[in-house]
Amino acid sequence: MPYIKPERRSEIVDDNGLIDPLEIRTAGELNFAITMLVDDFVQYPSYDNFNAAIGALECAKLELYRRRIANYEDIKMRENGDVYTWP
Repeated sequence: MPYIKPERRSEIVDDNGLIDPLEIRTAGELNFAITMLVDDFVQYPSYDNFNAAIGALECAKLELYRRRIANYEDIKMRENGDVYTWP
């Protein structure tokens, strides 16, 4: 969840609203930073703005999986053996 302590918020986001990615240390802090970006993007509540934000998040998630996670999982499958019994 993005509800991190106020002192960490001020270390991650400066007075100008800029996010310092080097300050992000936990999954909660990453969630907070992403939430801040999306909240800034969706300045006016509307279906179109919410839909655009959800679409961007979903595509970023899928691209992370496609480019980084799938390869990692393939390596681990070869190292430790497959769990699926069907071809």
